[in-house]
Amino acid sequence: MKNLYIWDPVVRLVHWLLAAGFAANALFTDPDGTLHQTIGYFIAALLGIRLLWGLIGSRYARFSSFRPDLGAAAGHLADIAAGRRNCHKGHSPLGALMICNLLLTLLGIALTGWLLTVPLLISAGWPEELHEVLVTWAEISVLLHAGAVLFETRRTKVRLARAMITGYKNLPDRSAGT
Repeated sequence: MKNLYIWDPVVRLVHWLLAAGFAANALFTDPDGTLHQTIGYFIAALLGIRLLWGLIGSRYARFSSFRPDLGAAAGHLADIAAGRRNCHKGHSPLGALMICNLLLTLLGIALTGWLLTVPLLISAGWPEELHEVLVTWAEISVLLHAGAVLFETRRTKVRLARAMITGYKNLPDRSAGT
């Protein structure tokens, strides 16, 4: 086994702050309240940091290291179905799709939330409807993400949540991917 440093502090901190901010806004704040809006702006700022870090950050933080690839995702599913235990240093192909999904969905939520503050659009119904649809999609995605982390941790024996806390992944000597 190799204990490799994969997730830098920016990736880890933004990940957990996004999770906490989204959970707070989805579960605990009044959607019409100032706290909800403030947390929404905080989430938008975190997304800006993550997008910038995806361009200039460490190797596994960069978007170039986990481009969405449907073919690779299909291969990952085939590996799962066949019982092959390929481990990836960074994001797996399915993980890359989920990260892109979550980032884009959160950006959509932030944008539609901001649109709800634009005087011209306050009476229009579509920004709020789209905001709610995106929040529901994000909630489903978060549940799928957490379930996949648990499933892949059990299947590959790589402690993924721990890696997102410590930055280190303990991988078999012959790990797939880069």
